[in-house]
Amino acid sequence: MIKPSLDKAKIEALGSGRFRVSGVLNADTVTSVLPQSRERFQGLPGVEVDFAAVTESDSSGLALLLEWLRLARKAGQKMHFDNVPEQVMALARISEVDDLLTENGATPVAPDAAAGATRPAATNITA
Repeated sequence: MIKPSLDKAKIEALGSGRFRVSGVLNADTVTSVLPQSRERFQGLPGVEVDFAAVTESDSSGLALLLEWLRLARKAGQKMHFDNVPEQVMALARISEVDDLLTENGATPVAPDAAAGATRPAATNITA
């Protein structure tokens, strides 16, 4: 049985197309963040999302970033991610979708980082 996350993810508007995501990004939480983001990002020429307050993430967090990139391209928006969790970048590399992120300015994760080596905790991505 899957237990619901106690640390809900939250997206906060900071003004001028800037947003902050906080909490845990997993299958339980991204399902509420995605519809909120669609409403909040709509009609903006550019969106900047800071993930510094994300405490944990799994493949659902990666899926959320990829969906945001897809939606931004479709809408002709610029998308920029700050402080992308190391877990997300490592999962992108393992899943062989890191090129989708690095094409948009992300710093690639070294192969040993996915195995738990210490590296800077943040990556920036721009679409």
